[in-house]
Amino acid sequence: MSRTLNRAALTSDLALLAYLSLAKLAVHLLTNINYGYFRDELYYIACGEHLAWGYADQPPLIALVARATRLFGDSLFALRLPAALAGALLVFVAGLLARELGGRRFALVTTALAVIIAPVYLYLHTILTMNAFEPLLWTLAAYLFVLVVKYDRPRLWLLFGLVAGVGLLNKHSMLTFGFSIVAGLLLTPARKYLFSRWLWLGGLTAGVIFLPNIIWEMRHEWATVEVLRNAAVNQNLPLSPFGFFAGQLQLMHPLTLPLWLGGLYFYLFTRTGRPYRALGFAYLILFALFVGLKGKIYYLAPAYPWLFAGGAVAWERAVAHLRRPVLRPVTVGLLLLGGALTAPLMLPVLPVESYRRYAAALGFEGVKTEKLRTGPLPQHFADMFGWEEMVATVADAYHRLPPEDQARCAIFARNYGEAGAIDFFGPRYGLPKSIAKHQNYWLWGPRDYTGECLLTVGERLKDVQKSYTQIEQVATFTHPYVMPYENDMGIFLCRQPKFPSLRELWPQVKCYSC
Repeated sequence: MSRTLNRAALTSDLALLAYLSLAKLAVHLLTNINYGYFRDELYYIACGEHLAWGYADQPPLIALVARATRLFGDSLFALRLPAALAGALLVFVAGLLARELGGRRFALVTTALAVIIAPVYLYLHTILTMNAFEPLLWTLAAYLFVLVVKYDRPRLWLLFGLVAGVGLLNKHSMLTFGFSIVAGLLLTPARKYLFSRWLWLGGLTAGVIFLPNIIWEMRHEWATVEVLRNAAVNQNLPLSPFGFFAGQLQLMHPLTLPLWLGGLYFYLFTRTGRPYRALGFAYLILFALFVGLKGKIYYLAPAYPWLFAGGAVAWERAVAHLRRPVLRPVTVGLLLLGGALTAPLMLPVLPVESYRRYAAALGFEGVKTEKLRTGPLPQHFADMFGWEEMVATVADAYHRLPPEDQARCAIFARNYGEAGAIDFFGPRYGLPKSIAKHQNYWLWGPRDYTGECLLTVGERLKDVQKSYTQIEQVATFTHPYVMPYENDMGIFLCRQPKFPSLRELWPQVKCYSC
């Protein structure tokens, strides 16, 4: 009897979901140590050395996670393990959601495979980023919403609020998710829950969790609002609604299009999906919101697991109605084949030159989300190269200074990638901590430097000349794979400042997504 029970447990739907989740985890653990540290990872590590309730461009959770990973060393494996685990959990929760929507084994497998092969998730769960946790938190909240409606258990709104609160400490875009769910409720009979004290208590729970970050924002003149406003103007690639939709195809994989369109149909037009129609409206609201706010195409990525789940349930029922069981292995086979074909475009598995040939053969030029010009590699890979080499170049220039100059010379970086690299790799090259004008580095200030001696990294000569009289280019950093604006980068030694002190100049150099 126990052997039979064990066999049943090992072949159950939940076990199958666990196996698929572990497969997703294994993919990342086997590949995420390739290439190098990503630009944002170096910044998060720096933020982890300055723990606070907020940062100019993000809430506090990612810095805490980065700090925690360093308990296990500074390896890429340790740093990226939380993101890989979040990806595995996303597969499992998405499958659970499909099951609660009425899906059986085929629907669960289809949902899980769609999540696994989606290019955007392959990349986001490779590196440490806020965006690695966002899909999991949104999907978990959507799962709780389904449980509330299906079983009429309004007390689960408290747990929904807890997840939303954690989501807000991860990324402020959780606000858009909450807004879309409330708007979706208003448009459906599920609006009755808006009168439930449990929903309001859930909202209060989220608010209490989020409150320390709100207080931080108030004390720092709503820095994140300024960052987002500037980014929409200066950085984000403007897209039409059609261009935004085309971006979703690229991020989610063209083969999953029938699934997520089917998911919309499931929620909005089928009897089975009707109780959860708010999720369909939530997606449409989010799409319109991000297009209207000129958001990046990946901002919508966390919404797709619940569409995959609904679409998989609808497809499972269509296959049963058509009495064409052969469509099940065909569906699974197509998803696996299509995913394998595109995976090397997002996972760091190929040598660089092999990647370039492979991407060219597929006609893939990268996913563009910003106005920046790209080089031999798309930005998502280019920003993994050159950081330690850049720090070595800076160190060579720094150590050629007389000892008395080294003691008072600041290293001033243009952006948080350069500054984060100097702070991370610098100790092994004998460098002091850097200062920078970009994002939260500006808030950390000029330390105790006066500015009488300054090494600039990444600054343009014409900008340096505004602040210094004596300027000498002491090094040039070049690398074949970095972003073009990081290549052929001059490193200037600056003396004889035109300002009384660096601290007095500091308010003028602020760069919030400038």
